[in-house]
Amino acid sequence: MRGSRVVALGHYQPAKVLTNDDLAAMVETSDEWISSRVGIRTRHVAGPDEPVDELAAHAGAKALAAAGLTPADIDLVLVATSTAVDRSPNTAARVAARLGMGSPAVMDLNVVCAGFTHALATADHAVRAGSSKRALVIGADKMTAIADWTDRTTCVLVGDGAGAAVVEAFDEELIGPVLWGSVPEMGHAVRIEGTPPVFAQEGQAVYRWATTQLPPIARQVCERAGLTPEDLAAVVLHQANLRIIEPVARKIGAVNAVIARDVVDSGNTSAASIPMALSKLVERGEIGTGDPVLLFGFGGNLSYAGQVIRCP
Repeated sequence: MRGSRVVALGHYQPAKVLTNDDLAAMVETSDEWISSRVGIRTRHVAGPDEPVDELAAHAGAKALAAAGLTPADIDLVLVATSTAVDRSPNTAARVAARLGMGSPAVMDLNVVCAGFTHALATADHAVRAGSSKRALVIGADKMTAIADWTDRTTCVLVGDGAGAAVVEAFDEELIGPVLWGSVPEMGHAVRIEGTPPVFAQEGQAVYRWATTQLPPIARQVCERAGLTPEDLAAVVLHQANLRIIEPVARKIGAVNAVIARDVVDSGNTSAASIPMALSKLVERGEIGTGDPVLLFGFGGNLSYAGQVIRCP
């Protein structure tokens, strides 16, 4: 079994920005109500002519450029998304076509907010097993397309975007072992259902589960990587809600770590949130090459997946 590593990252967000004041003109809410309850100030909104695969392709192209690679260098494309409109061609195939790739394997993964960390683990496994040499892993979602804009408890949360990572074989294990699982009987707590599909959730149930059940699991992720929470340089949780991120990060015990808070400016972008937040931390120089970073996704299906990676 070989190891693998993340060699580069990229992210993309649509140009249109929706502020809390903009939302207050659409639904009964206010900047104070949103800021105090979820910590979000702005979110980016894709237009009707900006499908999920376009967001994903932009992020993927940036990751490839940062890695100094061409599309022909990729033999596996994994896209984590729960908001693609069409089933076939899948989003990964459309990304490969947009980027002009040769003949990569193309797969979509739908684990909602935990999608990217599941996809990253899948790429790591494929590379370590020798079935892929170099993979492009993308989290992309267009959450505003499935929002109920009459429900102030959910529509204020969502945003659109994509984040990407290039994963390749390496002689060290710079992507740590994944710890993943779910609570199937609580799957109703986060839903994207119906025709057309609409996002809904039981906010209090998700909050209680995340803040009480997830910190010890995240500490186990560190143990699997041979580290303690104090060793971490950064913690990048799914950017669900600042009122979840901050207590979970505190309970993990990563006292020396930078805590990603991209939710403030981007909202909840589901599978895009972790790679987008990580890419921005790297771009701003807040974490350096080789730093240990905990990635931990959670949410829909009450699924979770986490691993410690070394920063590219």
